[in-house]
Amino acid sequence: MKPLRPVPLSDDQAALVRSFVFHEDSSVLALNKPPGLSSQGGRGQVVTLDEMLWAFARPGKARPRLIHRLDRDTSGVILAARTQPAASFLGKAMMARKITKTYLALVTPGAPDPASGRIEAPLRRVETGREARMLVCEPDHADAESAETRYRTLCSNDSAALLEVFPRTGRMHQIRVHLASIQRAIAGDAWYGGALAVGGLPAPRLMLHASALTFPHPEGGQMTLRAPLPDDFAHLLAQLGLAPADGASGVEHVR
Repeated sequence: MKPLRPVPLSDDQAALVRSFVFHEDSSVLALNKPPGLSSQGGRGQVVTLDEMLWAFARPGKARPRLIHRLDRDTSGVILAARTQPAASFLGKAMMARKITKTYLALVTPGAPDPASGRIEAPLRRVETGREARMLVCEPDHADAESAETRYRTLCSNDSAALLEVFPRTGRMHQIRVHLASIQRAIAGDAWYGGALAVGGLPAPRLMLHASALTFPHPEGGQMTLRAPLPDDFAHLLAQLGLAPADGASGVEHVR
């Protein structure tokens, strides 16, 4: 594997990425990514989260590498491997679907029907210039990729609902497209028809948060990481009178 070229970081950038960390050990690094920061390859953005991981590089050793990605405007828990063996182990776990992701999504208008369910709709990638998005398609389409998302309604009112969402597959924009396909697009998601205002209040961005991640730890046992809601998301929910369960950050490691 070609070695990565170090990315110079300012003291402020290094301090910023360190402030995202809510768990670290010899194998993994867990960060609570803020909205507005690209995981990798962000257009027009000088430094991405992946590049900011150079702040954790140790002399003579590889810097941590992201195991998965989050969309630029999606907040929440993201996992990085600190060593090559850990990266290989977690990559295989991801491929075997042994890593469980949980998201919170604010949708409109009100709760879906049924309030809990499963969406199985194949997706295909469509590119227009430098833009790429996903569309629901027929199973026999040449570019179809199977996709499954489960969801349940945590709380709702006439204008919006807070859903807990569990993607079983990891297609690009999967949660966004699947929820839009049942007429419950995520608030703030202009690409897929999401409302830009909820209950008369502006949606500050894509209202999607990666709240928890459960995975087999490279050193043994099962670990669950939980990231609290960012202030913009929590504030909008409070204004709407939608109160999720306690979202405090936490780490649970069962050996």
